Amino acid sequence: MSTNTVIVATTSLAQRNQIATLVNGLKDFVVIAKTGDLMNTYTHVEEKVPNVVLISEPLASLPEFEVMRALFATLDVRWLVLTSLGASHRSKSSINPGSDLFSIPGNSSAAVIEGQLRSLTRHGRHSLSPISRERSLRNRKPVADPTTSSAPGPKLKQAPSTALPDRITTQNTPIILIGASTGGVDALLTVLGSFPHDCPPTLIVQHTGAGFGESLAGLLDRQCKPRIALSNGEATLERGQITIGAGNKAHLILQNDAPARSFSMIGDPVSGHLPSVDMLFKSGLRWAERISAALLTGMGKDGADGLLQLRKAGARTFAQDEASSVVFGMPRAAIENGAATAVLPIDKIGPALLKGPQSSGLQPRKVLS
Repeated sequence: MSTNTVIVATTSLAQRNQIATLVNGLKDFVVIAKTGDLMNTYTHVEEKVPNVVLISEPLASLPEFEVMRALFATLDVRWLVLTSLGASHRSKSSINPGSDLFSIPGNSSAAVIEGQLRSLTRHGRHSLSPISRERSLRNRKPVADPTTSSAPGPKLKQAPSTALPDRITTQNTPIILIGASTGGVDALLTVLGSFPHDCPPTLIVQHTGAGFGESLAGLLDRQCKPRIALSNGEATLERGQITIGAGNKAHLILQNDAPARSFSMIGDPVSGHLPSVDMLFKSGLRWAERISAALLTGMGKDGADGLLQLRKAGARTFAQDEASSVVFGMPRAAIENGAATAVLPIDKIGPALLKGPQSSGLQPRKVLS
């Protein structure tokens, strides 16, 4: 039987050493790394591709963890969360067959930890050949510049249709705005998975930790047809271009003057977040009659007030329903304050956004101060 490799990631040095000693004492298991933060965990998982990562609940609760899980999903790495609860619980995603996320109480006995580790590794990796593993690792890397690399480049995304202008030169082109937090990575993959290569220009704010924005943008760009990039400075809106504000210390907003442009604005947190969904939504008030906006799964209420103001200004607005939300906080706040014109399951939100706004104004809407 082959040896199963384990990484232990906890914020407590004492717990880290205790668990590592326990695992190293088990037959067919070996700890290959111990870490105390997510960035080092990311580096070790990428380099060593363990069978299991034992991770403490404080680290697994950080927004960056969701991005990390999504990036490593194709490698079939199992995540065992050591919770602070008195009994084992599972997240919504872990109830699905073949899931990668499980949990046990952090104070579990050695026998319980051993039993869970053996259960998770009993059947090995799911059809992951060495070639597939290498391809998965390579595909997570930033795409090399074809002018400086002799390696084969990725398949190029299809250019927008010539029937639709690349840049917004007319005043009636629809705009899509999206906000998400906890559970947002999978939600965005579902929503954007329905977008065509020449979709309306789209701006997204996703709560995540510093340093993970580029990885998230790269993940979405690889999985979806439109071009997806992290916000950086000022840009004219284009069809087939999705801009995401995530993990960078700047608000992603729409400029007020015509033509509509996106802009990364340095500032303080709004509604407890930087970037903030409320800031993105409120920046679109002048263009509300051209906007379709959605507030997806997430903790707290960032975006609920902005979505309400967009609806009052003439935008078409949506909130994700409770059944498909990982955390029904932000959507609930939007529903309770009357911000959503419709409440939809996650697989219906993409098509609804693509239908466009209720009307198309030829000029920016005048916003009264």
